[in-house]
Amino acid sequence: MSLWSVDHCQLLLACFLSLALLPGLLAMAPAANSPTRLRSSQILRMQLRELQENPSELFSAGLVDDSNMLEWNICISGPPDSLYEGGIFSARLSFPENYPDKPPSMKFLTPIWHPNVYSNGDVCISILHAPGEDATNPQELASMRWNPVHTVETIVLSVISMLSDPTDDSPANVEAAVELRNNFNLYKQHVSKCVADSLEM
Repeated sequence: MSLWSVDHCQLLLACFLSLALLPGLLAMAPAANSPTRLRSSQILRMQLRELQENPSELFSAGLVDDSNMLEWNICISGPPDSLYEGGIFSARLSFPENYPDKPPSMKFLTPIWHPNVYSNGDVCISILHAPGEDATNPQELASMRWNPVHTVETIVLSVISMLSDPTDDSPANVEAAVELRNNFNLYKQHVSKCVADSLEM
């Protein structure tokens, strides 16, 4: 057999193996245009159009990348008559492909001091918790958790309400919760610094 024939056979074998493995590789790859993702993208596209036509005075929202409806940039103005008034806080809202059946996650990119925000910026609020009962947190009723009727607007307004009325129940930031409960002046100092820092970013 000539050298060319050997190479030719190896090439055919490689092509055969590639075709044989292709279905398995496709099955493992994420379905970028799956029906579920298309549905969530359509819903979010409608919400984006609504926010563009009727913008809120309390926040602005837009896509991180125009080609991806699941990742949103959020910019929140510190709510009036709250400790966060005057601040400008950026956040990222990340939706799962099965939205609105499952909730998104929200993360502050601007450092913020609040009992319901982890030190890494992740927001801990009932409406962003997966639907159903939570045996580890009996105080949080199923009715307080995620509901598919929530939109970008209702989510962000809930977070703004959280900023306006911080509580020390089931805190994500235990230190902030302890300050809020036992040393309110120190808590205010931490928040004031966050507000000042947010204007320099």
